Amino acid sequence: MKSSDFYNNAHLVLAAIRVLEYQKGRPPSMEEMCQTLSVSLEQGHMLCRKLIDIGAIEVVEGTYGTRLFIRDHLRLEEIPKESKETGLEDAVRQFQDSRKAISQKVASIKAEQQEKKKNLFAELDKKLRKNMDKK
Repeated sequence: MKSSDFYNNAHLVLAAIRVLEYQKGRPPSMEEMCQTLSVSLEQGHMLCRKLIDIGAIEVVEGTYGTRLFIRDHLRLEEIPKESKETGLEDAVRQFQDSRKAISQKVASIKAEQQEKKKNLFAELDKKLRKNMDKK
């Protein structure tokens, strides 16, 4: 599964459940769903746990293994369509902004130091000229 956001992954899981139920004539197992979507069993369990939490699917454990049932497919539309990468992108953007702010502050401090140095040399030059004029 190449998609990385939960909204698209949730749709894929429900679609896989529907297709497997149609093909096999029974609710699919967790392993069958994971194999169909080419995901690890751990990732499949994680996705299913999230879908159970929002009430989209139901997992029933019986004598023939764990079976997946669609409970309410409309719950998928309540999932925000933003990906988790957006949060990561926001964090990176904030970090870059803070780095820019630090760079600007360093540049202003350097400019200030340069100005102080220039004023100091001008003042020293002025005093030296004044002393030379007295002699």
